Amino acid sequence: MTLTVTINGRVATPMPGQTLFDCAEGVGVRVPTSCVKKGKCRECLVEIEAGAQLLSAPAPQESHLKGAFRLACRTTMLEGAIGEVRCHTLRRGSFRIETESRGLEGLVRFDPAVTRSGNTVFLDGEPLVEAPGPIHGVAVDIGTTTVALRVYDLESGGLVATQSLENPQRFGGSDIMARIRYDGEQTDRLLQRTLLGYLGRAIESFPVDPTTIYEMVVVGNPTMRDLFFGLDVQPIGQLPYRSVTEAAFRDGRAATTAVVKTGRELRLPIHRQARVYGLPLIGSHVGADAAAVLLAVGLFERDEVAVAMDIGTNTEVIVGNRDRLMAASCPAGPAFEGGGVTCGMPALDGAIERVRLDPDGTVETTVIAGAEPAGICGSGLVDLLSELKRVGLMNGQGRLEEESSFVVDRDHGITLGEADINELAQAKGANAAGFRILLDVYGVPLDRVDRVYLAGGFSAHLDLEAAKRIGLVPDLPDERFVKVGNAALEGAAVALLSRERRAALERVVPSVEHVRLEAHPRFFEMFVEGCQFEPYGAPVVR
Repeated sequence: MTLTVTINGRVATPMPGQTLFDCAEGVGVRVPTSCVKKGKCRECLVEIEAGAQLLSAPAPQESHLKGAFRLACRTTMLEGAIGEVRCHTLRRGSFRIETESRGLEGLVRFDPAVTRSGNTVFLDGEPLVEAPGPIHGVAVDIGTTTVALRVYDLESGGLVATQSLENPQRFGGSDIMARIRYDGEQTDRLLQRTLLGYLGRAIESFPVDPTTIYEMVVVGNPTMRDLFFGLDVQPIGQLPYRSVTEAAFRDGRAATTAVVKTGRELRLPIHRQARVYGLPLIGSHVGADAAAVLLAVGLFERDEVAVAMDIGTNTEVIVGNRDRLMAASCPAGPAFEGGGVTCGMPALDGAIERVRLDPDGTVETTVIAGAEPAGICGSGLVDLLSELKRVGLMNGQGRLEEESSFVVDRDHGITLGEADINELAQAKGANAAGFRILLDVYGVPLDRVDRVYLAGGFSAHLDLEAAKRIGLVPDLPDERFVKVGNAALEGAAVALLSRERRAALERVVPSVEHVRLEAHPRFFEMFVEGCQFEPYGAPVVR
């Protein structure tokens, strides 16, 4: 028997006393660092999957870490340890992340802010730098759970390549409020530095010279966007839940809630003078990602009333048309992304993504990548809840009729208990309440909603009938729904490729009315109703 270390799927046989960092280097795995393994930068984070008992006790430099996270340069193998240590850096390549968009209108006019004339590169018509060669731009969507990037040729408008990764800030917590608390407890902006480090490596892996990237457009909820730019996020975590940029705008100290920095200021591997532009926020927890969705689906140019719903850890809902727009944030939490659910997991290889219950009680499942089942991701959880309700094994209150838990896969120990169902009910209740309250405040009945745009990676893989059966989305005819994929990333790309569209968004964002759900007199009632596993909204009679 020997000791082995598997890191990012590569196997090493360590020497006694060797660090995880050295093991990773030995098998060609790049671990982030800016202090050359001295334990000062605290960037060499790894997550231990198995074999933690074979490793040294946490060092003083690791006191800020919780759960299974360790610093690779401070973690060594115990003398005489035998067995296997499995771990990974904060980028797992097998994570399924939505980077595509569909069903959208596209650009009105290709008009990028970065242009070229001879050897001169211009930004907004002003000379930026003398440099031959191509000109590129990057659109970035920073979600609480995932990050997606696209690089474009700014002379042709063509998409060059796409990248995606898990948000590496997850060591600071799975939701927005946890990240805000963590950032307030630390003094070295570790969340920002970790994110920038992983983004930098993603940019370097693009098939372009990073120094030919002259603009980045960044979107995300207020917390994610402001953490990226290194702004103080503590005000977002307390009443009235406003970004420092929103406070400055409301006080007349700024003309916009957008943020602008340079590649040099953010220490990104793009051109030092490149502009990094963060789209404006709508208000409170409704951020630049919601503004990007608004741009992508063109709600502010429609005559009919439509709804855009970007379902995630922090769900945003926007309703309206060219005459009036309203938006709200639904603090759904990470349950439908695997957080807080016993056998829940992100959309990694091995996640059950489809569930079907046969009349004889057989459970049929589909697993991402055909791997051995390891848990259930969001779309699988929606399917499972819907099937339990359909066959009568779960009632509308989320109570199982036979046992306290339902066995999904006995061989792999995958179950769903009533405590898990309660977590999912609350996440679903927040989304349903947000949708219903926004329509109520807007003053439009459900049957007058012309379109419901479902945005985000989770929505892209939803079974609509299952989602309607449990009340996750309203009970409307299928033709009213449009799954648009990563509309936030698409909106960022539109803003990158068209100054005209970016200016239109800047004009419309201040007019969007932000609705605080908790201030609505029927919020608690609608939330409780939303926690029931029942369809909501009568089907439209045609």
